[in-house]
Amino acid sequence: MRVRTDDEIYRIDAVWLGPPRATFPWRATYSSYLVGFLIFVFVLFVQRRIGISFNILPTAWALVITVALTRVIARRVNYEKGVVHLFQHFWHEVTGPRPRTAHRGAGLRTRHVRVRRMLPSSRRGGR
Repeated sequence: MRVRTDDEIYRIDAVWLGPPRATFPWRATYSSYLVGFLIFVFVLFVQRRIGISFNILPTAWALVITVALTRVIARRVNYEKGVVHLFQHFWHEVTGPRPRTAHRGAGLRTRHVRVRRMLPSSRRGGR
């Protein structure tokens, strides 16, 4: 007797293919559209902050960057590991505790430094 796994259940994606009778030529999950929108807004914000004007060419490049980043993120997302888990994992990696490295000071040698005795304050010509 073979026991069937429940893998077929997880193969069904929550995918929006477009409006009826006018489907898109690509498959993207609902979370991909949300992530893409957020990346697009972020890229446009960065472009404005560095002084790139809002024009057709920079907006087209922002769209290309958005599609590329969304595809990279979407490849790492599945039913076991969602988008939120991916960003949480990134945040924990960035802010996690790191082992302290021992800072050793440079060796100080006096062979190259001429050392003289300090003169008494009366002979220094000081105050």
